[in-house]
Amino acid sequence: MNKIVSKEHFSANVVKLEVEAPLIARSRKAGHFVIVKVGKTGERIPLTIAAADTEKGTITLVIQTVGESSRKLCELNEGDYITDLVGPLGQATHIEKVGTVVCAGGGVGCAPLLPIVEAMHKAGNRVIVVLAARSKDLVILEEQMKANSDEVIVMTDDGSYGKKGLVTNGIEEVINREEVNLCVTIGPAIMMKFVSLLTKKYNIPTVASLNTIMVDGTGMCGACRVSIGGKTKFVCVDGPEFDAHQVDFDEMIMRLGAYNGLGKK
Repeated sequence: MNKIVSKEHFSANVVKLEVEAPLIARSRKAGHFVIVKVGKTGERIPLTIAAADTEKGTITLVIQTVGESSRKLCELNEGDYITDLVGPLGQATHIEKVGTVVCAGGGVGCAPLLPIVEAMHKAGNRVIVVLAARSKDLVILEEQMKANSDEVIVMTDDGSYGKKGLVTNGIEEVINREEVNLCVTIGPAIMMKFVSLLTKKYNIPTVASLNTIMVDGTGMCGACRVSIGGKTKFVCVDGPEFDAHQVDFDEMIMRLGAYNGLGKK
Protein backbone atom coordinates (compact mmCIF):
# COMPACT_ATOMS: atom_id res chain seq x y z
CA MET A 1 0.00 0.00 0.00
CA ASN A 2 1.17 3.51 -0.82
CA LYS A 3 0.47 6.50 1.42
CA ILE A 4 -0.85 9.79 0.04
CA VAL A 5 1.32 12.57 1.50
CA SER A 6 -0.44 15.54 -0.08
CA LYS A 7 -3.51 16.39 -2.11
CA GLU A 8 -4.41 19.44 -4.18
CA HIS A 9 -7.48 20.27 -6.25
CA PHE A 10 -6.69 21.79 -9.65
CA SER A 11 -10.41 22.07 -10.38
CA ALA A 12 -13.67 20.47 -9.27
CA ASN A 13 -12.86 17.28 -11.17
CA VAL A 14 -9.05 17.26 -11.32
CA VAL A 15 -6.89 16.30 -8.35
CA LYS A 16 -3.12 16.12 -7.78
CA LEU A 17 -1.88 13.43 -5.40
CA GLU A 18 1.67 13.07 -4.10
CA VAL A 19 2.19 9.44 -3.17
CA GLU A 20 4.95 7.55 -1.34
CA ALA A 21 6.70 5.26 -3.83
CA PRO A 22 10.49 5.52 -3.30
CA LEU A 23 11.53 2.74 -5.69
CA ILE A 24 9.41 4.12 -8.51
CA ALA A 25 10.60 7.67 -7.81
CA ARG A 26 14.24 6.58 -8.20
CA SER A 27 13.76 4.65 -11.44
CA ARG A 28 11.08 6.69 -13.19
CA LYS A 29 11.86 8.66 -16.36
CA ALA A 30 9.79 11.07 -18.47
CA GLY A 31 7.02 9.16 -20.24
CA HIS A 32 6.69 6.35 -17.70
CA PHE A 33 3.34 5.52 -16.13
CA VAL A 34 1.94 3.50 -13.23
CA ILE A 35 -1.21 1.48 -12.68
CA VAL A 36 -3.13 2.07 -9.46
CA LYS A 37 -6.03 0.31 -7.78
CA VAL A 38 -8.30 1.45 -4.96
CA GLY A 39 -9.76 -1.43 -2.95
CA LYS A 40 -9.15 -5.15 -3.43
CA THR A 41 -11.72 -5.39 -6.22
CA GLY A 42 -11.05 -1.97 -7.70
CA GLU A 43 -10.45 -1.24 -11.36
CA ARG A 44 -6.86 -0.83 -12.57
CA ILE A 45 -6.22 2.78 -13.64
CA PRO A 46 -3.18 3.77 -15.75
CA LEU A 47 -1.73 7.17 -14.83
CA THR A 48 1.37 8.88 -16.19
CA ILE A 49 3.87 10.00 -13.56
CA ALA A 50 3.73 13.80 -13.60
CA ALA A 51 6.73 14.30 -11.30
CA ALA A 52 9.00 12.47 -8.88
CA ASP A 53 10.96 13.55 -5.82
CA THR A 54 13.81 11.13 -5.12
CA GLU A 55 14.70 12.77 -1.79
CA LYS A 56 11.16 12.46 -0.44
CA GLY A 57 10.59 9.17 -2.24
CA THR A 58 7.33 10.34 -3.80
CA ILE A 59 5.68 10.49 -7.19
CA THR A 60 2.98 12.91 -8.35
CA LEU A 61 -0.20 11.78 -10.10
CA VAL A 62 -2.90 13.96 -11.67
CA ILE A 63 -6.35 12.38 -11.91
CA GLN A 64 -9.54 13.53 -13.59
CA THR A 65 -12.84 12.15 -12.32
CA VAL A 66 -14.47 10.40 -15.27
CA GLY A 67 -16.04 7.31 -13.67
CA GLU A 68 -16.54 5.36 -10.46
CA SER A 69 -12.93 4.17 -10.09
CA SER A 70 -11.33 7.57 -10.70
CA ARG A 71 -13.91 9.12 -8.35
CA LYS A 72 -12.85 6.76 -5.55
CA LEU A 73 -9.21 7.64 -6.14
CA CYS A 74 -9.93 11.37 -6.14
CA GLU A 75 -11.88 11.04 -2.89
CA LEU A 76 -8.82 9.76 -1.02
CA ASN A 77 -7.16 12.30 1.24
CA GLU A 78 -3.75 12.99 2.74
CA GLY A 79 -2.88 10.06 5.03
CA ASP A 80 -5.02 7.56 3.11
CA TYR A 81 -3.49 4.68 1.21
CA ILE A 82 -3.72 3.52 -2.40
CA THR A 83 -4.30 -0.24 -2.29
CA ASP A 84 -1.98 -1.15 -5.16
CA LEU A 85 0.48 0.81 -7.26
CA VAL A 86 2.84 -0.73 -9.82
CA GLY A 87 5.43 0.82 -12.10
CA PRO A 88 7.24 2.41 -13.73
CA LEU A 89 5.67 0.95 -16.87
CA GLY A 90 6.00 1.67 -20.58
CA GLN A 91 8.87 3.10 -22.59
CA ALA A 92 10.53 6.32 -21.48
CA THR A 93 10.48 9.39 -23.73
CA HIS A 94 13.42 9.63 -26.11
CA ILE A 95 15.19 12.82 -25.07
CA GLU A 96 17.83 14.53 -27.20
CA LYS A 97 18.81 18.00 -28.34
CA VAL A 98 17.02 18.65 -31.65
CA GLY A 99 16.49 22.42 -31.63
CA THR A 100 13.04 23.90 -31.08
CA VAL A 101 10.45 21.62 -29.53
CA VAL A 102 6.76 22.49 -29.30
CA CYS A 103 5.04 20.62 -26.47
CA ALA A 104 1.26 20.71 -26.77
CA GLY A 105 -1.00 19.58 -23.95
CA GLY A 106 -4.77 19.47 -23.65
CA GLY A 107 -6.67 19.25 -20.36
CA VAL A 108 -5.14 16.76 -17.92
CA GLY A 109 -2.73 15.78 -20.69
CA CYS A 110 -0.68 18.73 -19.46
CA ALA A 111 0.34 16.67 -16.39
CA PRO A 112 2.22 13.90 -18.24
CA LEU A 113 3.61 16.57 -20.56
CA LEU A 114 5.41 18.36 -17.70
CA PRO A 115 8.27 15.86 -17.18
CA ILE A 116 8.84 15.78 -20.94
CA VAL A 117 9.03 19.58 -21.03
CA GLU A 118 11.52 19.49 -18.15
CA ALA A 119 13.70 16.83 -19.79
CA MET A 120 13.64 18.45 -23.25
CA HIS A 121 14.60 21.81 -21.77
CA LYS A 122 17.37 20.28 -19.65
CA ALA A 123 18.76 18.64 -22.82
CA GLY A 124 19.32 22.11 -24.28
CA ASN A 125 16.30 22.48 -26.53
CA ARG A 126 14.28 25.65 -27.01
CA VAL A 127 10.96 24.50 -25.59
CA ILE A 128 7.67 26.23 -26.38
CA VAL A 129 4.62 24.93 -24.52
CA VAL A 130 1.07 25.27 -25.82
CA LEU A 131 -1.54 24.58 -23.14
CA ALA A 132 -5.17 24.14 -24.14
CA ALA A 133 -8.34 23.94 -22.09
CA ARG A 134 -12.03 24.68 -22.46
CA SER A 135 -11.88 27.60 -20.03
CA LYS A 136 -9.58 29.44 -17.60
CA ASP A 137 -10.50 27.32 -14.57
CA LEU A 138 -9.37 24.15 -16.38
CA VAL A 139 -5.84 25.38 -17.21
CA ILE A 140 -3.34 23.47 -15.07
CA LEU A 141 0.42 23.58 -14.37
CA GLU A 142 1.00 26.88 -16.18
CA GLU A 143 3.56 28.15 -13.66
CA GLN A 144 5.44 24.84 -13.61
CA MET A 145 5.59 24.90 -17.41
CA LYS A 146 6.91 28.47 -17.39
CA ALA A 147 9.67 27.46 -14.99
CA ASN A 148 10.87 24.72 -17.34
CA SER A 149 10.43 26.21 -20.81
CA ASP A 150 11.24 29.23 -22.94
CA GLU A 151 7.65 30.25 -23.63
CA VAL A 152 4.12 29.21 -22.69
CA ILE A 153 1.10 29.91 -24.89
CA VAL A 154 -2.32 29.33 -23.35
CA MET A 155 -5.35 28.65 -25.55
CA THR A 156 -8.92 28.45 -24.25
CA ASP A 157 -11.99 27.46 -26.24
CA ASP A 158 -14.06 30.27 -24.78
CA GLY A 159 -11.34 32.93 -24.69
CA SER A 160 -11.66 33.33 -20.91
CA TYR A 161 -7.86 33.19 -20.54
CA GLY A 162 -4.84 33.44 -22.81
CA LYS A 163 -5.87 33.37 -26.46
CA LYS A 164 -9.20 32.20 -27.82
CA GLY A 165 -8.86 29.13 -30.01
CA LEU A 166 -7.73 25.53 -30.18
CA VAL A 167 -4.35 24.01 -29.43
CA THR A 168 -3.69 23.78 -33.17
CA ASN A 169 -4.08 27.55 -33.48
CA GLY A 170 -1.32 28.04 -30.91
CA ILE A 171 0.98 25.50 -32.59
CA GLU A 172 0.48 27.02 -36.04
CA GLU A 173 1.27 30.46 -34.63
CA VAL A 174 4.68 29.15 -33.59
CA ILE A 175 5.26 27.31 -36.89
CA ASN A 176 4.52 30.48 -38.86
CA ARG A 177 7.15 32.52 -37.00
CA GLU A 178 10.04 30.09 -36.52
CA GLU A 179 11.42 26.68 -37.43
CA VAL A 180 10.06 23.84 -35.31
CA ASN A 181 12.13 20.66 -35.17
CA LEU A 182 9.84 18.44 -33.10
CA CYS A 183 6.33 18.46 -31.67
CA VAL A 184 5.18 16.42 -28.67
CA THR A 185 1.46 16.20 -27.96
CA ILE A 186 -0.57 14.71 -25.11
CA GLY A 187 -4.30 15.09 -24.57
CA PRO A 188 -7.65 13.82 -25.82
CA ALA A 189 -7.36 11.51 -28.83
CA ILE A 190 -9.26 13.88 -31.10
CA MET A 191 -6.93 16.71 -30.14
CA MET A 192 -3.82 14.63 -30.90
CA LYS A 193 -5.33 13.61 -34.24
CA PHE A 194 -5.67 17.21 -35.39
CA VAL A 195 -2.26 18.18 -34.02
CA SER A 196 -0.83 15.31 -36.06
CA LEU A 197 -2.67 16.41 -39.21
CA LEU A 198 -1.34 19.95 -38.76
CA THR A 199 2.30 18.99 -38.20
CA LYS A 200 2.19 16.46 -41.03
CA LYS A 201 1.23 19.30 -43.36
CA TYR A 202 4.39 21.14 -42.31
CA ASN A 203 6.53 17.98 -42.26
CA ILE A 204 7.38 18.35 -38.56
CA PRO A 205 8.24 15.10 -36.70
CA THR A 206 5.61 14.55 -34.02
CA VAL A 207 5.33 12.27 -31.00
CA ALA A 208 1.93 11.47 -29.43
CA SER A 209 1.46 9.86 -26.03
CA LEU A 210 -1.59 7.62 -26.38
CA ASN A 211 -4.24 7.11 -23.71
CA THR A 212 -5.97 3.89 -24.73
CA ILE A 213 -8.08 1.53 -22.63
CA MET A 214 -5.66 -0.52 -20.54
CA VAL A 215 -6.11 -3.44 -18.15
CA ASP A 216 -2.95 -5.25 -17.07
CA GLY A 217 -0.26 -2.90 -18.39
CA THR A 218 2.10 -5.71 -19.36
CA GLY A 219 0.98 -6.57 -22.89
CA MET A 220 -1.07 -9.63 -21.89
CA CYS A 221 -4.67 -8.48 -22.33
CA GLY A 222 -4.42 -6.69 -25.66
CA ALA A 223 -6.99 -4.05 -24.69
CA CYS A 224 -4.60 -1.21 -25.49
CA ARG A 225 -3.70 -2.33 -29.00
CA VAL A 226 -3.38 0.32 -31.67
CA SER A 227 -2.38 0.39 -35.32
CA ILE A 228 0.92 2.15 -35.96
CA GLY A 229 1.91 2.32 -39.59
CA GLY A 230 -0.42 -0.59 -40.30
CA LYS A 231 1.12 -2.81 -37.61
CA THR A 232 -0.43 -3.75 -34.27
CA LYS A 233 1.33 -2.32 -31.22
CA PHE A 234 0.49 -2.35 -27.52
CA VAL A 235 0.49 1.03 -25.82
CA CYS A 236 1.44 -0.39 -22.43
CA VAL A 237 4.71 -2.04 -23.51
CA ASP A 238 5.53 -0.52 -26.92
CA GLY A 239 4.44 2.99 -25.94
CA PRO A 240 2.78 5.06 -24.68
CA GLU A 241 4.58 7.32 -27.18
CA PHE A 242 4.53 6.76 -30.93
CA ASP A 243 5.18 8.60 -34.18
CA ALA A 244 1.91 10.54 -34.39
CA HIS A 245 1.93 10.50 -38.18
CA GLN A 246 1.81 6.68 -38.12
CA VAL A 247 -1.05 6.37 -35.60
CA ASP A 248 -4.49 5.28 -36.85
CA PHE A 249 -6.36 7.80 -34.70
CA ASP A 250 -9.78 6.97 -36.17
CA GLU A 251 -9.42 3.33 -35.11
CA MET A 252 -8.13 4.37 -31.70
CA ILE A 253 -11.05 6.77 -31.15
CA MET A 254 -13.51 4.05 -32.15
CA ARG A 255 -11.96 1.63 -29.65
CA LEU A 256 -12.00 4.27 -26.90
CA GLY A 257 -15.77 4.52 -27.38
CA ALA A 258 -16.31 0.78 -27.10
CA TYR A 259 -17.74 1.02 -23.60
CA ASN A 260 -19.72 4.24 -24.01
CA GLY A 261 -23.21 3.71 -22.70
CA LEU A 262 -22.35 0.31 -21.19
CA GLY A 263 -25.04 -0.67 -18.73
CA LYS A 264 -27.52 1.93 -19.94
CA LYS A 265 -30.95 0.80 -21.05
